[in-house]
Amino acid sequence: MTDPIATLIARLLAERWLPREDAAVRQVLVDAELRDDLDRRLAAAGLRLLEHPYAAHVAVGVARAQEHDVFGSARAWAASNLQLDRDALALLVVLWALLVLPKRQRQIARQEAERAQDQEQMFAELKPVPVGAEVVEPVNERTLLADYGDKLGGKFRINLNLGLLQRHGFIVRRKERIHEGPLLDLAFDYERIASRVMDGALSFVVAQARAAKAEADADADLAALDGGRDEAGDATDPHPSEEMPADV
Repeated sequence: MTDPIATLIARLLAERWLPREDAAVRQVLVDAELRDDLDRRLAAAGLRLLEHPYAAHVAVGVARAQEHDVFGSARAWAASNLQLDRDALALLVVLWALLVLPKRQRQIARQEAERAQDQEQMFAELKPVPVGAEVVEPVNERTLLADYGDKLGGKFRINLNLGLLQRHGFIVRRKERIHEGPLLDLAFDYERIASRVMDGALSFVVAQARAAKAEADADADLAALDGGRDEAGDATDPHPSEEMPADV
Protein backbone atom coordinates (compact mmCIF):
# COMPACT_ATOMS: atom_id res chain seq x y z
CA MET A 1 0.00 0.00 0.00
CA THR A 2 1.43 3.35 -1.03
CA ASP A 3 1.86 6.21 1.42
CA PRO A 4 0.44 9.38 -0.23
CA ILE A 5 2.18 11.75 2.19
CA ALA A 6 5.56 10.08 1.71
CA THR A 7 5.04 10.18 -2.05
CA LEU A 8 4.15 13.87 -1.94
CA ILE A 9 7.24 14.71 0.13
CA ALA A 10 9.44 12.74 -2.26
CA ARG A 11 7.93 14.57 -5.24
CA LEU A 12 8.45 17.95 -3.60
CA LEU A 13 12.09 17.14 -2.90
CA ALA A 14 12.69 15.75 -6.38
CA GLU A 15 10.77 18.34 -8.41
CA ARG A 16 11.40 21.26 -5.97
CA TRP A 17 7.89 22.67 -6.47
CA LEU A 18 4.41 21.51 -7.43
CA PRO A 19 1.39 23.48 -8.67
CA ARG A 20 -1.54 23.99 -6.34
CA GLU A 21 -3.74 22.31 -8.94
CA ASP A 22 -1.87 19.03 -8.47
CA ALA A 23 -4.30 16.42 -7.13
CA ALA A 24 -2.10 15.37 -4.19
CA VAL A 25 -1.33 18.97 -3.24
CA ARG A 26 -4.96 20.00 -3.44
CA GLN A 27 -5.98 17.06 -1.27
CA VAL A 28 -3.48 18.01 1.43
CA LEU A 29 -4.53 21.65 1.39
CA VAL A 30 -8.22 20.86 1.92
CA ASP A 31 -7.85 17.91 4.31
CA ALA A 32 -6.79 19.07 7.79
CA GLU A 33 -5.78 15.58 8.91
CA LEU A 34 -3.52 15.02 5.91
CA ARG A 35 -2.03 18.49 6.33
CA ASP A 36 -1.21 17.81 9.97
CA ASP A 37 0.46 14.54 8.99
CA LEU A 38 2.49 16.30 6.30
CA ASP A 39 3.59 19.09 8.64
CA ARG A 40 4.57 16.58 11.32
CA ARG A 41 6.72 14.52 8.96
CA LEU A 42 8.40 17.57 7.46
CA ALA A 43 9.11 19.01 10.91
CA ALA A 44 10.77 15.73 11.93
CA ALA A 45 13.29 16.36 9.14
CA GLY A 46 13.73 20.08 9.89
CA LEU A 47 11.55 21.17 6.98
CA ARG A 48 8.25 22.97 6.46
CA LEU A 49 5.75 23.38 3.66
CA LEU A 50 6.02 26.68 1.79
CA GLU A 51 2.56 27.69 0.66
CA HIS A 52 -0.02 30.43 0.91
CA PRO A 53 -3.24 31.07 -1.00
CA TYR A 54 -1.69 33.84 -3.10
CA ALA A 55 0.99 31.59 -4.63
CA ALA A 56 0.41 29.27 -7.58
CA HIS A 57 2.89 26.64 -6.36
CA VAL A 58 4.02 24.92 -3.17
CA ALA A 59 7.50 23.84 -2.09
CA VAL A 60 9.49 22.78 0.97
CA GLY A 61 11.93 24.90 2.93
CA VAL A 62 14.02 24.85 6.08
CA ALA A 63 11.97 25.04 9.28
CA ARG A 64 12.26 28.16 11.42
CA ALA A 65 13.81 26.23 14.30
CA GLN A 66 16.62 24.97 12.06
CA GLU A 67 17.35 28.22 10.19
CA HIS A 68 20.18 29.30 12.48
CA ASP A 69 21.90 25.92 12.41
CA VAL A 70 21.62 25.71 8.63
CA PHE A 71 22.27 29.29 7.52
CA GLY A 72 24.14 30.72 10.50
CA SER A 73 26.85 28.11 10.94
CA ALA A 74 29.38 29.93 8.73
CA ARG A 75 31.19 33.17 9.54
CA ALA A 76 28.41 35.23 7.99
CA TRP A 77 24.71 34.46 7.83
CA ALA A 78 23.97 32.73 4.55
CA ALA A 79 20.94 34.14 2.75
CA SER A 80 20.20 30.78 1.13
CA ASN A 81 21.73 27.44 0.27
CA LEU A 82 21.93 28.35 -3.43
CA GLN A 83 25.33 30.08 -3.21
CA LEU A 84 23.95 33.30 -4.70
CA ASP A 85 26.22 36.34 -4.72
CA ARG A 86 25.14 39.65 -3.24
CA ASP A 87 24.26 41.16 -6.59
CA ALA A 88 22.16 38.11 -7.47
CA LEU A 89 20.31 38.37 -4.16
CA ALA A 90 19.80 42.10 -4.69
CA LEU A 91 18.39 41.40 -8.15
CA LEU A 92 16.11 38.73 -6.67
CA VAL A 93 14.74 41.23 -4.13
CA VAL A 94 14.19 43.83 -6.87
CA LEU A 95 12.32 41.33 -9.05
CA TRP A 96 10.26 40.19 -6.07
CA ALA A 97 9.30 43.80 -5.40
CA LEU A 98 8.48 44.45 -9.07
CA LEU A 99 6.50 41.26 -9.66
CA VAL A 100 5.09 39.96 -6.38
CA LEU A 101 4.17 43.18 -4.57
CA PRO A 102 1.95 44.55 -7.39
CA LYS A 103 0.46 41.08 -7.86
CA ARG A 104 -0.41 40.83 -4.18
CA GLN A 105 -2.07 44.25 -4.24
CA ARG A 106 -4.19 43.21 -7.22
CA GLN A 107 -5.12 39.94 -5.54
CA ILE A 108 -6.16 41.66 -2.31
CA ALA A 109 -8.11 44.34 -4.18
CA ARG A 110 -9.94 41.71 -6.22
CA GLN A 111 -10.69 39.70 -3.09
CA GLU A 112 -12.13 42.73 -1.33
CA ALA A 113 -14.26 43.63 -4.35
CA GLU A 114 -15.61 40.08 -4.62
CA ARG A 115 -16.23 39.94 -0.87
CA ALA A 116 -18.22 43.17 -1.01
CA GLN A 117 -20.23 41.80 -3.92
CA ASP A 118 -20.84 38.47 -2.19
CA GLN A 119 -22.20 40.19 0.90
CA GLU A 120 -25.16 41.28 -1.17
CA GLN A 121 -25.91 37.67 -2.09
CA MET A 122 -27.52 35.26 0.35
CA PHE A 123 -25.80 32.10 -0.92
CA ALA A 124 -22.45 33.32 -2.17
CA GLU A 125 -19.83 30.75 -3.14
CA LEU A 126 -16.23 30.88 -1.96
CA LYS A 127 -13.98 31.80 -4.86
CA PRO A 128 -10.30 30.89 -5.06
CA VAL A 129 -7.73 33.66 -5.04
CA PRO A 130 -6.57 34.45 -8.60
CA VAL A 131 -2.94 33.39 -9.00
CA GLY A 132 -2.54 33.22 -12.76
CA ALA A 133 -0.88 35.47 -15.30
CA GLU A 134 -3.87 37.83 -15.31
CA VAL A 135 -2.68 39.36 -12.01
CA VAL A 136 1.06 39.42 -12.80
CA GLU A 137 2.58 42.04 -15.08
CA PRO A 138 5.95 40.98 -16.56
CA VAL A 139 9.02 43.21 -16.32
CA ASN A 140 10.76 44.42 -19.45
CA GLU A 141 14.45 43.48 -19.39
CA ARG A 142 15.48 46.74 -21.05
CA THR A 143 13.59 48.73 -18.43
CA LEU A 144 15.26 46.72 -15.69
CA LEU A 145 18.70 47.44 -17.16
CA ALA A 146 17.93 51.13 -17.55
CA ASP A 147 16.63 51.52 -14.00
CA TYR A 148 18.98 49.25 -12.06
CA GLY A 149 21.93 48.53 -14.35
CA ASP A 150 24.38 50.81 -12.54
CA LYS A 151 23.31 49.49 -9.13
CA LEU A 152 23.35 45.76 -9.90
CA GLY A 153 26.67 45.33 -11.67
CA GLY A 154 25.88 46.38 -15.22
CA LYS A 155 24.39 44.59 -18.20
CA PHE A 156 26.73 41.59 -18.13
CA ARG A 157 26.19 40.80 -14.44
CA ILE A 158 22.43 41.32 -14.65
CA ASN A 159 22.10 38.98 -17.65
CA LEU A 160 24.28 36.43 -15.88
CA ASN A 161 22.21 36.61 -12.70
CA LEU A 162 18.93 36.51 -14.62
CA GLY A 163 19.98 33.21 -16.13
CA LEU A 164 20.97 31.94 -12.69
CA LEU A 165 17.65 32.96 -11.13
CA GLN A 166 15.78 31.33 -14.00
CA ARG A 167 17.61 28.04 -13.50
CA HIS A 168 16.64 28.11 -9.83
CA GLY A 169 12.97 28.62 -10.69
CA PHE A 170 12.54 32.18 -9.43
CA ILE A 171 11.77 33.75 -12.82
CA VAL A 172 10.87 32.82 -16.38
CA ARG A 173 12.29 34.78 -19.33
CA ARG A 174 10.33 35.01 -22.57
CA LYS A 175 10.89 37.49 -25.41
CA GLU A 176 12.86 39.98 -23.27
CA ARG A 177 10.16 39.83 -20.61
CA ILE A 178 10.69 38.61 -17.06
CA HIS A 179 7.78 36.64 -15.64
CA GLU A 180 7.21 35.27 -12.16
CA GLY A 181 8.68 31.82 -11.64
CA PRO A 182 7.29 29.03 -9.45
CA LEU A 183 9.47 29.88 -6.43
CA LEU A 184 9.48 33.69 -6.50
CA ASP A 185 6.36 34.16 -4.37
CA LEU A 186 7.63 31.50 -1.95
CA ALA A 187 11.18 32.84 -1.65
CA PHE A 188 10.35 35.55 0.90
CA ASP A 189 8.00 35.83 3.83
CA TYR A 190 5.62 38.53 2.63
CA GLU A 191 4.57 39.59 6.13
CA ARG A 192 8.19 40.09 7.19
CA ILE A 193 9.70 41.55 4.02
CA ALA A 194 6.98 43.60 2.30
CA SER A 195 6.87 46.39 4.88
CA ARG A 196 10.66 46.69 4.88
CA VAL A 197 10.81 46.93 1.10
CA MET A 198 7.90 49.35 0.76
CA ASP A 199 8.77 51.53 3.75
CA GLY A 200 12.40 51.72 2.74
CA ALA A 201 11.60 52.60 -0.86
CA LEU A 202 8.87 55.05 0.07
CA SER A 203 11.00 56.81 2.68
CA PHE A 204 13.75 57.27 0.10
CA VAL A 205 11.30 58.61 -2.45
CA VAL A 206 9.72 60.97 0.09
CA ALA A 207 13.14 62.24 1.16
CA GLN A 208 14.06 62.87 -2.47
CA ALA A 209 10.76 64.64 -3.13
CA ARG A 210 11.17 66.85 -0.06
CA ALA A 211 14.73 67.75 -1.01
CA ALA A 212 13.67 68.60 -4.56
CA LYS A 213 10.76 70.71 -3.29
CA ALA A 214 13.01 72.58 -0.85
CA GLU A 215 15.51 73.26 -3.62
CA ALA A 216 12.76 74.45 -5.95
CA ASP A 217 11.33 76.74 -3.24
CA ALA A 218 14.78 78.18 -2.58
CA ASP A 219 15.29 78.85 -6.29
CA ALA A 220 11.87 80.50 -6.51
CA ASP A 221 12.61 82.72 -3.51
CA LEU A 222 15.97 83.71 -4.98
CA ALA A 223 14.38 84.50 -8.34
CA ALA A 224 11.70 86.60 -6.65
CA LEU A 225 14.35 88.48 -4.67
CA ASP A 226 16.37 89.20 -7.81
CA GLY A 227 13.24 90.35 -9.61
CA GLY A 228 12.39 92.72 -6.78
CA ARG A 229 15.85 94.23 -6.92
CA ASP A 230 15.56 94.81 -10.66
CA GLU A 231 12.21 96.55 -10.27
CA ALA A 232 13.57 98.75 -7.49
CA GLY A 233 16.53 99.71 -9.67
CA ASP A 234 14.26 100.70 -12.53
CA ALA A 235 12.06 102.82 -10.26
CA THR A 236 14.95 104.86 -8.73
CA ASP A 237 17.54 105.73 -11.33
CA PRO A 238 20.80 106.66 -9.54
CA HIS A 239 21.81 108.99 -12.42
CA PRO A 240 18.74 111.03 -13.40
CA SER A 241 19.13 113.10 -16.55
CA GLU A 242 19.24 116.89 -16.09
CA GLU A 243 16.25 118.85 -17.38
CA MET A 244 17.08 120.75 -20.56
CA PRO A 245 15.99 124.42 -20.68
CA ALA A 246 13.09 125.08 -22.98
CA ASP A 247 13.52 127.32 -26.01
CA VAL A 248 11.55 130.54 -25.77
